[in-house]
Amino acid sequence: MTQGSSQTAPHRVVVVVDDNSNPFELGCATEIFGLRRPEIGRDLYDFRLCSPEPRTLMRDGFFTLTGVGDLDLVDSADTLIVPNRPDVEVPRRPALLTAIRRAHRRGARLVGFCSGAFTLAEAGILDGRRATAHWQWAKEFRTRFPSVRLEADVLFVDDGDILTAAGSAAALDLGLHIVRRDHGADIANAVSRRLVFAAHRDGGQRQFVERPIPDVPDESLAPVLAWAQARLDRPLSVADLAAHAAVSRATLHRRFRTQLGTTPLAWLTGERVTMACRLIERGEPRLDVVARSCGLGTATNLRALLRRHTGLSPSQYRSRFAAR
Repeated sequence: MTQGSSQTAPHRVVVVVDDNSNPFELGCATEIFGLRRPEIGRDLYDFRLCSPEPRTLMRDGFFTLTGVGDLDLVDSADTLIVPNRPDVEVPRRPALLTAIRRAHRRGARLVGFCSGAFTLAEAGILDGRRATAHWQWAKEFRTRFPSVRLEADVLFVDDGDILTAAGSAAALDLGLHIVRRDHGADIANAVSRRLVFAAHRDGGQRQFVERPIPDVPDESLAPVLAWAQARLDRPLSVADLAAHAAVSRATLHRRFRTQLGTTPLAWLTGERVTMACRLIERGEPRLDVVARSCGLGTATNLRALLRRHTGLSPSQYRSRFAAR
């Protein structure tokens, strides 16, 4: 039940907040799906909060949430974000689990941030499905839910109608991924700019990325990333990136793994595909021109990579996201 840019009725996102829920992930959902977007010119989502009780004590008693809807709102959700409380050993409320199952049966998209995977698994809708959760709970999750295919070392998992993210900042990565899936690369980039948050991290990157304090000289990748992004229409190799950074290819690989959790080639390919998406959205109809302009070579290669990264063919992507 995702929404393309051609639809007029906003896609409704409902967040269920339960006792001891994490405020950070609630803030991420509100920032991405709930705020007005004057820079875009329209609201992307109809955003609602609900809770099983009139007063909800947030994690560790930081504050009490009041004035939100009740669980009946779950039945109107196109996308439902489930509770993500850190006391994963505490059983979820039966009424909440029933509401989640009901939403799943009618085709709502379900999202779990951090420990939200426990809520989805307890509802029984993750059996045989792919999911992720924060790395510190991976062992307990596998013990309790052996039928779920847990991927414990990724930022998020998009399994179609059920999406899960690892802890904290990965909620932003998954949220931006959902915006990109619903509204295209241009809109997702606009939201990420508003957040001052990098939009390039995909779900397959590692949860735990080491960021050691560098010795002098600074080992930041920012200069080489900016240099490559300005030259995506040209042939670029890992050797070219390493030469510009004045390091060996092995050192460049190490820095990408350490700072971004991916490889130089994977990052470069992802940037090229994002540029191709933006060109298609802006109305370029010739796939060979798009492929050459973003350094993907041929229309055949563009088709394969676009489907791999977005799940859509170029014609499907154009139909859903191109400006009219």
